Amino acid sequence: MQRATSLERRIDEVAHRLLRDASANGIRAGLIEFAVFVLKQAWACVFGAALLVAIVAARLWYPDDAVIARNDALTMAAVLIQVAMLVFRLETGRELWVIVLFHVTGTVMELFKTDVGSWMYAADGVLRLGGVPLFSGFMYAAVGSYMVRVHRLFDLGFVRYPRRWLTTAVAAAVYLNFFAHHFWWDARWVLLGAVVLLWLPTVMYARVWRRVLRLPLLIVFAGVAVFIYLAENIGTWAGAWAYPDQVAAWQPVSPSKLGSWFLLMIISVVMVTWVYPPRAPASTGADDEGRMPQHPPLEEESQAPAAGA
Repeated sequence: MQRATSLERRIDEVAHRLLRDASANGIRAGLIEFAVFVLKQAWACVFGAALLVAIVAARLWYPDDAVIARNDALTMAAVLIQVAMLVFRLETGRELWVIVLFHVTGTVMELFKTDVGSWMYAADGVLRLGGVPLFSGFMYAAVGSYMVRVHRLFDLGFVRYPRRWLTTAVAAAVYLNFFAHHFWWDARWVLLGAVVLLWLPTVMYARVWRRVLRLPLLIVFAGVAVFIYLAENIGTWAGAWAYPDQVAAWQPVSPSKLGSWFLLMIISVVMVTWVYPPRAPASTGADDEGRMPQHPPLEEESQAPAAGA
């Protein structure tokens, strides 16, 4: 496992002892791979899951007449979750910088979007900037936490990854369009086309246990965007924030937001690549940008036990 924390290394050692004699073929082997995949994904989502639990719990059980406003309580809970992630070695100090960057960029966008009425928060509490409670930045940080953690838990490798300066230019244009489309032409479809052109040839290699998954990166982006969209529905149902059409009564978030989350994924991915540069799958001889002339032959390598179970 790349850049594992001390706790993760201990878990990894225990997992290796438990699974070293497991069958490499058949239904049982497939079930083990699936179980390890699910457990790794759950581990990668621990920050976001804990924050979502706090939001739902506040909706169900937090008293309306409490001395501390609900939004302030959520901010305190988010800070405690972040501190616990560091104290219990659930993330590294280097990853914290990525998460802080997500927090800042997300909060800036929140300040603008709430000002123009794209969505709104309850007007209670003192831990806020304008109309934005401070816990909102932690929701973006949760996305960043997942990105950096999944990167190392699955030993991600890439073939034909586009040059980072190109991806950075597209990500910057996506971020600017989240602001500019309120005053000028909305370029999201052009940007979606640019994303497809850039990342269409890219293939991601993700090591589970003995096997390595090979997936088109655009499909992975879309899958994570759907996952975030589902979490957004839970968050708005719990009253963490609301879109204009949800003020009178809650209803599912418009599916059109999937496109926005897909584009936000691009910003997230590019941020992570500047901390953890895209690398080729092990023993492929690709260049520093992770580009390769052809897919690497991982069939033999994928049979070897891997760290990170």
